[in-house]
Amino acid sequence: MGGSILPLAGEASWPPGQHSFDSRPLFPGVLPDWVNNHAAQAVISVAVVLLFWLWVARRQSVVPGKRQALGEMLYDLIRNGIARDIIGPEFRKYLPFLVALFSFIWVNNLFGQFFLFMFPTMSKIGYAWALAVLAWLVYNGAGIRKHGFFGYLKHTTLPAGVPKFLWWLIIPLEFLSNIIVRPLTLGLRLFANLFAGHLVIVVFVVGGTILLTSREPLAGFAVPLLTTAGVVSLVFSFAIFALELLIGAIQAYIFTVLTAQYVASAIAEDH
Repeated sequence: MGGSILPLAGEASWPPGQHSFDSRPLFPGVLPDWVNNHAAQAVISVAVVLLFWLWVARRQSVVPGKRQALGEMLYDLIRNGIARDIIGPEFRKYLPFLVALFSFIWVNNLFGQFFLFMFPTMSKIGYAWALAVLAWLVYNGAGIRKHGFFGYLKHTTLPAGVPKFLWWLIIPLEFLSNIIVRPLTLGLRLFANLFAGHLVIVVFVVGGTILLTSREPLAGFAVPLLTTAGVVSLVFSFAIFALELLIGAIQAYIFTVLTAQYVASAIAEDH
């Protein structure tokens, strides 16, 4: 799956296993190994996102057609449903970032359902970490810009109204929660959901194929029963694919919502 079904450095391509999640260098020995199929997916997704928004933005009219209506629906979802409602009056300066973030994650998640890729980019944890660090830089940078460096540290680690005798406990906990834990959970949530989904698909597809192609009893089960189980497994894998389409969109939405929430918390007057 994900282009990684192909043999890698002496590994057999069948059955799929741990190596199914490995990146495959595109030009081994010519370019560095980080120039691989998953890096190519990330680059392709940037082109897809740019082309999509340019496509839906051209030839705007008062009465929108289907293309413009599609673009406006997605844009309004992020602008009104996320940026404006969560961040508030200052949302416009963060809107382009949130639109790009949502679009990039969603397209990379969709790669798990396209036969040319069959691998969601965000199931490689490095990409999820990179987005989490980017979100961390944005919301902390917004807070520092609004309150100043030391003012932001006080704002983010010391909620208003906390008695002084509790400062020794609250300040480390708030620092750990807002500065350290937020990006960790942001990246892990995105990675774990996409990784788990791809793993389930691999299990059902591989298991179904093995059962369907069995020509002799396995573990005491007759061949007709194995064949039936293989068909059921493969059919069920299509349901998992459909579920992954929904999960990919939901995870892009959740990541964007949480990023907006962290920005709102960083620039708020009161913590």
